[in-house]
Amino acid sequence: MLDFSVIWPNLDYLLWGRLAEGEPGGLLLTVIMAFIAGVLALMTGVVLAAVAWRYPGPGRRALFLWADVIRGIPLIFVIFWVYFLVPALFGGDMPEAASVILALAWFTSAAVMYSTLSALEALSRGQREAGMASGLSEGEVLRWILLPQALRNLVPSYLGLFISLIKDTSLAFIVNVPELTTVSSQVNNRTQIYPAEIFLFAAFLYFLLCSGLTLGTRVWLGGKRHA
Repeated sequence: MLDFSVIWPNLDYLLWGRLAEGEPGGLLLTVIMAFIAGVLALMTGVVLAAVAWRYPGPGRRALFLWADVIRGIPLIFVIFWVYFLVPALFGGDMPEAASVILALAWFTSAAVMYSTLSALEALSRGQREAGMASGLSEGEVLRWILLPQALRNLVPSYLGLFISLIKDTSLAFIVNVPELTTVSSQVNNRTQIYPAEIFLFAAFLYFLLCSGLTLGTRVWLGGKRHA
């Protein structure tokens, strides 16, 4: 029989780590890392998609090659590269959480670029021509007419990427970042007799977070459609 009594004494640690000591961890750190990495990936991916849309040719092919290389490599390798190579190349130490955030953002920005570029190219070419005929530059047409439409259409796609990002933060355990998977392992190492209960509870927290985001987005999009 499963015994979840081990959860309650360790609940605070699983939810927010040593927050009282100024060291967030657990589920809280998972959310913080995913949010920062998501914002960075979104900004980078949208900018790269705009560049690829605006400047077809060698520039776009170079961006595609960069994105294909990143997407073709396991994320765990990207985390190792950022964690070990960035300090070696630029000197100094990088906090473990910061290295994982950068790796997640770098990895996810390639998918954001592809999704955003596909959404831009799916829009009617007539809108681009009409905007330019009204006196707007190509860059202004992209900024004021096309991008807003593409970004609205991509909300479900971006949500899927963000949910994947939340689950990918679990790989931070390889560099000992105290996010949810790492602190669950630490609690398991201390108790040693409740591994199933501890990791089932951690999985439940991931599920609640991801399904809550999905449900919230569906409600929001439904309200927008009926507004």
